[in-house]
Amino acid sequence: MTSPALEPPARPTDLGALTGVRSGKRSFYPAYVRSMERLERAVEALDRISQALVRSSEGPRALVEAVVHAAADHLHARWLLLAVADGTLPAVRPRFLLRDGDRLIDDEALLPAEAREHLAVVRDRPWEVGRAHTGDGWVRAPMFLDGEPVGGIVARPGPGLEVAATDLAILRVLANQAAVALYNSFLYESARRLRGRTERLTEAAARQARDLAARNAELAEAQRRLVDAMHRQALDDERHRIARELHDTVAQHVLSAGMTIEVCRADLERMGPEAQEVARRLAPAKDLTRIAVERLRGAIYALHNTSDEPAGPLPEMLRRLSTVHLKTDLTVEVVVRGRQVPLPAEAERSLLRLVGEALFNTAAHAHATRARVLLVYRPDAVTVTVSDDGDGDPAAVRRLLRLAQTTDLAGRHRGLVNMQTRAEQLGGTLAIRRSRLGGIAVRVRIPLPIQGRDRNGVAPNDRG
Repeated sequence: MTSPALEPPARPTDLGALTGVRSGKRSFYPAYVRSMERLERAVEALDRISQALVRSSEGPRALVEAVVHAAADHLHARWLLLAVADGTLPAVRPRFLLRDGDRLIDDEALLPAEAREHLAVVRDRPWEVGRAHTGDGWVRAPMFLDGEPVGGIVARPGPGLEVAATDLAILRVLANQAAVALYNSFLYESARRLRGRTERLTEAAARQARDLAARNAELAEAQRRLVDAMHRQALDDERHRIARELHDTVAQHVLSAGMTIEVCRADLERMGPEAQEVARRLAPAKDLTRIAVERLRGAIYALHNTSDEPAGPLPEMLRRLSTVHLKTDLTVEVVVRGRQVPLPAEAERSLLRLVGEALFNTAAHAHATRARVLLVYRPDAVTVTVSDDGDGDPAAVRRLLRLAQTTDLAGRHRGLVNMQTRAEQLGGTLAIRRSRLGGIAVRVRIPLPIQGRDRNGVAPNDRG
């Protein structure tokens, strides 16, 4: 057996090699215990810090309170102050907060004198906070944001607590992270306010859109009523025109015929028995002319009274217009083809007058028994054709139109010229040809879209 005196000297233990403390030193264990306590406190502080810094969504006040509690608990502080320098982080409220025991103070008048002195340094000279980390029983940690001092933490640690470098490092980490979290809270609050403002503006825009839709509906209704009134006026104007034609021409011709018959009867009465028999036979003709004049006067009176019938689209107005002309043995048919296209009110009014003029000519001069109004809607044009089965000659009517355009003819055949003019004002053409019914067909073609023109029929692009 080997003698103990011959055994090799003992080597340092593994724990001693790791810690740098010899196992035989009496202070090793207390130092180890203090190191473990600091490590546990550091881990606990980091956990409190992480819990505090994720509360930015609750607002700056809750975040400041959480940071103050975490720092004060780590240092077992009798009091701890967190303050923001003047002119920095403008949205943070409160600007400072002191934890004194269990109380939280944000009123400067209630601060202890010592804490008030530190508050003045942090507020006015934040760059001095980091120059002296410790003092007469107090510790300070600066708060930086983007490399600029924006505040700090000041605390008086609890009695018997030895503030190590790791405690100051944790305090600086907490202060700097608090600055970042406070800035994020400021951004969050700003975004929340902007979102609220956006929601209010969106609601206001929705209300304005609803109001605008209501106003548009009112405007559309007013426009519809205006178009109806213009249609009604066009129909009334056509009635009045026909009444004037009847009064100035047809009634006068019938009166002249009656007077001629009466003069002839008077002459025949003096020519003997045979002539007197002829005069007797002419007596009913006189009565017929008198009855015709009375009926014409009744029709003229009816035409001069404005119609109370509501206006409508162009096809409906044409159907009503076909009933205005008074020749009882003339049957008027209105046919509509194609998909109806809304036309400007003035254009529909001109087409109504043009068709009215054509129907009046048919009733007054064509000796027709049947007339047809064909309205055709096409993608590029709208056409209106008025045809009859009378005995008119298209070539003769075209000659009269050319003659009326160059010669006054004492006002005769001006209706044809008016029709030609209305068609040209709408940018269209008027054609007169043989109708399939056997008489005359007056066809008007208006290209779409209809360009706006002034009262003289001049388009905007044509003005010099």
